[in-house]
Amino acid sequence: MPSSSSSSSSGSVAIISKCTVYPAKNSITKSLKLSVSDLPMLSCQYIQKGVLLSQPPMPFNHLISLLKLSLSKTLSHFSAIAGRLSTDPQGHVHILCNDSGVEFIHATATHHFTDQILLPNCDVHPCFKTFFAFDKTLSYAGHHQPIAAVQVTELGDGVFIGCTVNHAVVDGTSFWNFFNTFAEISKGAKKVTNSPDFSRENVFISPVVLPLPAGGPSATFSGDEPVRERIIHFTREAILKMKFRANNQIWNPQNSDSNESEIYGKASNDVNGKLNGALKPKSEISSFQSLSAQLWRAVTRARKFPETKTTTFRMAVNCRHRIDPKVDPHYFGNLIQSIPTVASVADLLSHDLSWAANQLHQNVVAHDNAIVRRGVKDWESNPKLFPLGNFDGAMITMGSSPRFPMYNNDFGWGRPLAVRSGKANKFDGKISAFPGRDGDGSIDLEVVLAPETMAALEHDQEFMQYVS
Repeated sequence: MPSSSSSSSSGSVAIISKCTVYPAKNSITKSLKLSVSDLPMLSCQYIQKGVLLSQPPMPFNHLISLLKLSLSKTLSHFSAIAGRLSTDPQGHVHILCNDSGVEFIHATATHHFTDQILLPNCDVHPCFKTFFAFDKTLSYAGHHQPIAAVQVTELGDGVFIGCTVNHAVVDGTSFWNFFNTFAEISKGAKKVTNSPDFSRENVFISPVVLPLPAGGPSATFSGDEPVRERIIHFTREAILKMKFRANNQIWNPQNSDSNESEIYGKASNDVNGKLNGALKPKSEISSFQSLSAQLWRAVTRARKFPETKTTTFRMAVNCRHRIDPKVDPHYFGNLIQSIPTVASVADLLSHDLSWAANQLHQNVVAHDNAIVRRGVKDWESNPKLFPLGNFDGAMITMGSSPRFPMYNNDFGWGRPLAVRSGKANKFDGKISAFPGRDGDGSIDLEVVLAPETMAALEHDQEFMQYVS
């Protein structure tokens, strides 16, 4: 069995047991070809996300038995996750849905209590990094070890369920569909709400082979630099303030009663007039774009670069609804592309929030069917791994999404107290967006920065005035 990332020697968790959980039913699907969106992720680390739950209303050994059984049933619907990667003689990489199973770990850390590890306005508690398997494991390793692992850690007054899944097999959409289904079945559901779509009939399925070095790729970032990590919370009202300012409007508290869907930037009618000398966008700058722009400006200020330096804000976009014809929302696999927005430090900081937000907005709006297809063709002409990292010190990479149903994970005794991630794919400038726990349009940003940059950000009043 592969070793877990958490061990009794860490002083934080003790491993009680490990086993392999197999699907309750044999897979009907035999093989799934990795797509143009999957293959670049072979050099990325496994995704590590999990939920902190209150004390379960049953003995812990009963909970472990329940979760193993529920996971087995869940794998019957998500057979690819119980498989292994395989490269054929031509160099094409597939998921063999061969029912090899996933790793299940029972751990204990009863010296940790929820109120002590969820302290507000503090860095993320280091214990969360020990609640996941397969640390620093690249997705290429799915050729010889499980595609997923679940670690269930007993705390003093709660439980953490950490899920680790190969990033060449799932993106965030597929990851949370799997996790939500696992919770749904654990709660007793007889029928799955969102079955995965395993079709492989879209423009991302390509005959092009990604050349890989013998033994597989290396990580594109070291992961050894010192960083600090904080969860920064923004209320619905604070986000609306940023949105109105990004759209060049005057903030009016009465507008905070507007429809909650506005938080996610529903397109409005065309707006006439000028925006700082430029045409206003044809559609409204969204709340999330506004928040991202505020963060981009603040982090760039905190990094104290010269005005001539170029800075890049990179965000991942879901392409399922951008392709014509559209792909099923529950398509299983990666179907994402990365959109970089580039600006000089001088331009970013001399203009106001609306300018930066409009740069992000225009790039996202322009990412239509034609641009998606062009991105596929560009990759096919030069197939390569995804360059994850902060190579010039001036990059920000936004991952995950406040739209993901992270808190829709009631395993039978209530919604999560918090969502947290592990060590995977973290470096200076890596940001992950989570929905706020209350489901009211608030957003949590998981911010990873160099210690000196984080310290400067914490003293940036233009940014911190929006932070709760």
